Amino acid sequence: MANLRISLAVVVLLTVPYRPGYALWCNCTTAQCQKTGSQCETDGACMASTFFNNGQEQHIRVCITRDSLVPPGQPFYCLSAEGYLNTHCCYTDYCNSMDLKIPSVTPPPELRGGYGPGGTWGLVELVAAILGPLLLLCVLLLVSVLMYHYHQRAYNHRQRLEVEDPSCEHLYLAKDRSLQDLIYNLSTSGSGSGLPLFVQRTVARTIVLQEIIGKGRFGEVWRGRWRGGDVAVKIFSSREERSWFREAEIYQTIMLRHENILGFIAADNKDNGTWTQLWLVSDYHEYGSLFDYLNRYSVTTEGMIKLTLSAANGLAHLHMEILGTQGKPGIAHRDLKSKNILVKKNCTCAIADLGLAVRHDSATDTIDIAPNQRVGTKRYMAPEVLDETINMKHFESFKCADIYALGLVYWEIARRCNTGGGVHEEYQLPYYDLVPSDPAIDEMRKVVCDQNQRPNIPNWWQSYEALRVMGKIMRECWYANGAARLTALRIKKTLSQLSIDEDIKI
Repeated sequence: MANLRISLAVVVLLTVPYRPGYALWCNCTTAQCQKTGSQCETDGACMASTFFNNGQEQHIRVCITRDSLVPPGQPFYCLSAEGYLNTHCCYTDYCNSMDLKIPSVTPPPELRGGYGPGGTWGLVELVAAILGPLLLLCVLLLVSVLMYHYHQRAYNHRQRLEVEDPSCEHLYLAKDRSLQDLIYNLSTSGSGSGLPLFVQRTVARTIVLQEIIGKGRFGEVWRGRWRGGDVAVKIFSSREERSWFREAEIYQTIMLRHENILGFIAADNKDNGTWTQLWLVSDYHEYGSLFDYLNRYSVTTEGMIKLTLSAANGLAHLHMEILGTQGKPGIAHRDLKSKNILVKKNCTCAIADLGLAVRHDSATDTIDIAPNQRVGTKRYMAPEVLDETINMKHFESFKCADIYALGLVYWEIARRCNTGGGVHEEYQLPYYDLVPSDPAIDEMRKVVCDQNQRPNIPNWWQSYEALRVMGKIMRECWYANGAARLTALRIKKTLSQLSIDEDIKI
């Protein structure tokens, strides 16, 4: 502002000869001049100038004595006092009566705008100019922190599945060892949660894929070969990384390994040059899923009991909490169906696809629910899941929902039971006669919750003890009230007794 004032303080070069000692009469606007008719006499110069008072432009006209001129003897300039603008000095009578105007000065583009006198910004613009960049900076910092944590977590996930432990190599990777040897050594070593991570990585990267055996929303399933043995390789798309990691994490839960739960072998992420493949390697079962098996074959009474008892046995182990240092948390499946149960070579079941499973920590009474957008299969959803009344904070609620789905799987198996007279029905999915092939949530809710309908149990089942018991178990799995349903352990005991009564060796 001082520079502007200096630039506006016009210093006028004398154009009229200076006449020392010559008396001049000048216009005068000061209070002292009112007595002399707003006139004053001087031996120096007449002066007119402009100044601002409280933002108002005002003019002043006065006499300047010879001694005030600079330099006193031969004045080349008439200097303005601080705060005075457009100063003009002259040396003839009344010559300071000219019209005084502040010259308009257009600031350069880079100086336009701004807040304060002469500025074009108001208070709102000033606040926006200050807070806008600060807010943007905060948002960028927040996004950066979130992205860092997300990638750090993903990196840690991969590290946990990739970390090398060379000390394990001589224990597990001898050339004469098969997968069965590795898994046997593992199961007797006390960990019971999965192969050492170094072994997982080495096994996965030496598998040769043979043929595709299935597809799902997650990706593909292949049959692979490792050291002369068959393995199943579930390949997730890169956008399903959370599902891949979650399933591998659940399979490696301490003491989860069980004869009626799919045997986990390894998890690895492989870069094929174009994209990253996420592998989950498990035991291979040539019969495929229970859904495939029932579509191809009918079952005898013995076969029905083996399938249903082994499924209950696997689910009971999954649900069961084992306390102790090497304990196991209770786990609920949340997506139990015939397509997620595999049939082993001995015609027993192995529960698979644990990507949606939840774990219960009894010490803190908390439920570990994965941040996964997938939901279960609508056709197999329990009433409380369909109408959204399930208590998500109560672990027993998830177990009860599993039991409802198990009852539907039992219905699928029992329909295919050939009791000896050649009487059995064709394979159908539950509610095949009540909803479309790909039902919506609303359609399932209407049938299951509003109309309280369940799959039909034929009257002729009452003529055969095994089918009669199966029908009774199903009804007690399908209660609308989840708390009234059977437990997996109770079902297991009932079917064990049935196998004894039928003289069936399991």
